[in-house]
Amino acid sequence: MKPFTIHTGIVGTLDRVNVDTDQIIPKQFLKRIERTGFEDALFFDWRFNADGSLNPEFELNQPRFAGASVLLARANFGCGSSREHAPWALDNYGFRVIIAPSYADIFFNNCFKNGMLPIRLSEEQIEELFQRTKAREGYQLTVDLAQQTITDSEGLSISFEVDSFRKHCLLNGLDDIGLTLQHEDKIAAFEARRAAV
Repeated sequence: MKPFTIHTGIVGTLDRVNVDTDQIIPKQFLKRIERTGFEDALFFDWRFNADGSLNPEFELNQPRFAGASVLLARANFGCGSSREHAPWALDNYGFRVIIAPSYADIFFNNCFKNGMLPIRLSEEQIEELFQRTKAREGYQLTVDLAQQTITDSEGLSISFEVDSFRKHCLLNGLDDIGLTLQHEDKIAAFEARRAAV
């Protein structure tokens, strides 16, 4: 997993509450277990028309959000069924940060385990960010995980909370396997002792 330290990126908005995992990545795309290749399935039913063409009404299809890597969303993002494919699809599309007032617990946990940073802010702070994004094409935010701050080029500075263990894992690029491999020498010593018995 690649470490997350400081990320600056264009903000894309999804002005909807209760975005569930079946909209993030619909069930027909869950047949594979690889973590890559899901970018075209992200928000499939919203992004594409029935004939396969892009839906110009879907906000993330607007040219101003091309290359967005910070997703600004509304309450209860990632609700619905548990599927690790949801953060995979968001990551494959290019998102590194999600900012919302609240998340479904399983989705929130899966983001951290897959190298993405989900940030919780108040409804008022979220609304301010929506207004700033709406007013400025190409609006960017810088997220500094070590300092736990969100800033822009116009003087905005917002602090956010993050669990210290999750912060450590993201800063060091440690998923569950990486955490286990930190004890590789002890594991090898145990296996050697066990084989000798």
